[in-house]
Amino acid sequence: GSGPYQIREFEAGRFTIRERVEDYWGLGLAVRRGMQNFQTIRTDFFRDATPIRLALKAGDIDFRLENQAKAWAEDYNVSVVDKGWLKKELVANRRPTGMQAFVMNTRREQFSDPRVREALALAFDFEWTNRNLFNGQYTRTRSYFSNSDLAALGKPKGEELAVLEPFRGQVPETVFGEPYAPPVTDGSGWLRENLRRANALLQDAGWAVQDFQLVDAETGAPFRFEILLVSPAFERIVLPYVRNLKRLGIEAKVRLVDENQYINRFRQFDFDMMVWVWGQSETPGNEQYEYWSQAAADSAGSRNLAGVRDPVVDELIGLMLRSDSREQLNQRTRALDRVLSWGHYVVPHWHIRADRILYWDKFGRPETPVRTGVMTDRWWFDAERASALEKERQ
Repeated sequence: GSGPYQIREFEAGRFTIRERVEDYWGLGLAVRRGMQNFQTIRTDFFRDATPIRLALKAGDIDFRLENQAKAWAEDYNVSVVDKGWLKKELVANRRPTGMQAFVMNTRREQFSDPRVREALALAFDFEWTNRNLFNGQYTRTRSYFSNSDLAALGKPKGEELAVLEPFRGQVPETVFGEPYAPPVTDGSGWLRENLRRANALLQDAGWAVQDFQLVDAETGAPFRFEILLVSPAFERIVLPYVRNLKRLGIEAKVRLVDENQYINRFRQFDFDMMVWVWGQSETPGNEQYEYWSQAAADSAGSRNLAGVRDPVVDELIGLMLRSDSREQLNQRTRALDRVLSWGHYVVPHWHIRADRILYWDKFGRPETPVRTGVMTDRWWFDAERASALEKERQ
């Protein structure tokens, strides 16, 4: 290959060892200055995260990017961290986090009305979930382009308003006000006011409660749906949501399937509600058609899982792609963000605006952080730190 490292040794499923290519052609480029400072890098592979954490605390591995809130809060209360040998740090970043959410399949009749979708979002208690399950580590996601300059802010104005104005009457009037904000609770688990609002929306959409069950006011058909999961870890998050839906008279069942079945079902849009993540970059492009266009809604295997079929969205994506400047791209993407958010296609989840890292105190790194967060490509082995650490551990 033509990269700065080449594989020197590996054992499938266990480890790889990469060594630096000394005559790498890009070594002298300005964009590579200060990078690729390690002579060798070994990557070990584990079946699950538990043995990784044990190996890290024992000093058998040097670095970990932790992705589980519970583990971050509870698994590293150990002496090597207390002594400062194993560093535990939150490193802020400005990477777009995209949108992780419960996705409602609008191809299903019960999800075709935006009032119903808005009501279902009111039944999710993020504040309780964050406090009791995530140790308060997360921020509620409010945008499809969270943690970036692409997220809608304040009321639309300038270029953004000019882009939206021709669609007045085709999009909700709320698009021209403040950005969408997910419902908020006090975190106690008693979201009575939100459920009251949800019930009003459901009644307005033609649903009624009979014998503690939500039914179609005309046909009497009950409101039932399935939440498709592939990760058992999500059950503890979904079950409180299911209980809140039950208080509205909605029967939601959790279906945990294996990975192959999960892939086959979402590719065929064979689900009612599921968990999904739409990743985003600082420069969105043609993938937005794959995510949101009318054509993608009818194309099996696309990422338009919500089934968005809105000609305004198609127009906004086209305008975004024809942007002539960075600022114009930002403004037009914010317009797209508003229209998607006020479409109530998803129940937004959460994100964290930092990298959770743990590393043994044997490395140097630049004092000035980079916008994208942790970049170990810019770290180096510090022999003095490593020697001091070794003496303290003896």
